[in-house]
Amino acid sequence: MNPVIDDGITKENLLELLGELIGVHSPYFEEKEVMAFTHAWLSERGFRPELHRYHETEKTDFNGVNVVGSVKGANPGPRILLNAHLDTVNVCKGWGTDPLAPTLVGDRLYGLGALDMKSGAAAILLAMDAFKHRHPDFSGELVYAFVSDEEGPYGLGTQAAIRDGLFDGVDLAVIPEPSSGFCGIPFPCLCLGARGGYNYTVSFAGKSAHAANPEEGVSAIVDAAKVMIALKESVGIADDRLGAGSLCVIETKGGGQACSVADEASFTVFRHVVRGEDEAYLRAEVEDAARRAGIRSEMTVSFREGVFGGSGGFDPYIADESHPYTAALRESIVDATGKPATIAYFSSIGDFNTVATRLGVPTFVFGPDGENYHTRDEFVYVDSAVGTARVIYRFLERLLCPL
Repeated sequence: MNPVIDDGITKENLLELLGELIGVHSPYFEEKEVMAFTHAWLSERGFRPELHRYHETEKTDFNGVNVVGSVKGANPGPRILLNAHLDTVNVCKGWGTDPLAPTLVGDRLYGLGALDMKSGAAAILLAMDAFKHRHPDFSGELVYAFVSDEEGPYGLGTQAAIRDGLFDGVDLAVIPEPSSGFCGIPFPCLCLGARGGYNYTVSFAGKSAHAANPEEGVSAIVDAAKVMIALKESVGIADDRLGAGSLCVIETKGGGQACSVADEASFTVFRHVVRGEDEAYLRAEVEDAARRAGIRSEMTVSFREGVFGGSGGFDPYIADESHPYTAALRESIVDATGKPATIAYFSSIGDFNTVATRLGVPTFVFGPDGENYHTRDEFVYVDSAVGTARVIYRFLERLLCPL
């Protein structure tokens, strides 16, 4: 039986709030309505949130908005960042229920973003509200951010908040992405780090020739194919915590004139990386693949550029398992759930990479369980979402209300 904690967080409250969030359609780049809802929810409860507006001009020309704010204690103490994204991917085909109408089946709540990550956002909101009302006097500061465009190509919301100094001076961060759901580990699962990722394009310039005499040309398409195959055979670094990286070709292009050898081709890669695999490492990896493939085309490699002063990639990171904040979170998980957390590491990327590597603070990924993120029939196990809220509440108590 779980310990009794006076947090006031109930399954009914979680279902009501999460249902309202799911009902607001918020694919990335279209988050204004869900931000307005969240701003109103916080305002009604006395949080005095702000709308943080930003404009990304170089890549997307996107005008975005985040909901941000803080609650300061009466005494010095840790400055804790709670961060969640409110955007989702777009609706895909094949749903068995209405993706924008939350549907409860047993302990499963179906809906777009139910798992990734509106349940995590709801957990933060309920935990903060409970903490604020039960602990009017505490030590430290609670910083919160509900951000846009995490699912988009750049994670603009969190990057803009960092650029504008909204997270300056925080000591640690908790991001309730679905750690259990993503890792396939029963709740509770605590991720102490994550792989990173880089997007790059490899371009080839060959030599055109008539298709009747292909031997007189240099096919950029054939050379691109050779390098793709050689890259798949590359062996990366084995990380003792993050495992190995992975490589996925996400786009190919190529062609030439009619009835001619293709003199242009390219392919784009998303490369998940572990520690030690940076841009220089990946360039060398492609060049080695080209040598092994024996290509004749001229080859260039271009990495996606960053925005708001950040890298175009997402760097991997590890939080120290022996850090006092790690110990406090693990103890809070036991307090709130009656179970020890399974320690794992996130295999993909997110705002947690940006927060951890740009702010240089311990960044924990802890969230609910469920299935089908980024695909049809997404659902969250409701009890795990309630448990996430209770863990966050207990963690705030443990760090900000010292005995």
